[in-house]
Amino acid sequence: MAASALSSSSSLFYYAGCEADYHEPHFLEACFLCQKPLRGTDIYMYRGNTPFCSRECREEQIEIDEANEKNLKLSSSSTRGLRKSDTSKNSSPNKNVRSGTVAVA
Repeated sequence: MAASALSSSSSLFYYAGCEADYHEPHFLEACFLCQKPLRGTDIYMYRGNTPFCSRECREEQIEIDEANEKNLKLSSSSTRGLRKSDTSKNSSPNKNVRSGTVAVA
């Protein structure tokens, strides 16, 4: 059992020495949408730092983002509508509500 514990603990540290060899790709190396290499070609940018290989890829991403934003707005507005209807159901027109200041000594 000690050998299996040793092998499992040594596997936990296996990748610790590889971090120096890890190369994070530069954001302009490939198209954001289709991952096509961008070397020696025109680069079409969107929202500051998102590269694309063609106008078509960029336009497709713009359409995707607009659809996602539209869905997000619709879902947040429907959630707000539910909250308003929930509060209106719980409130009764016959309730008396006092407002004022309470002093505690």
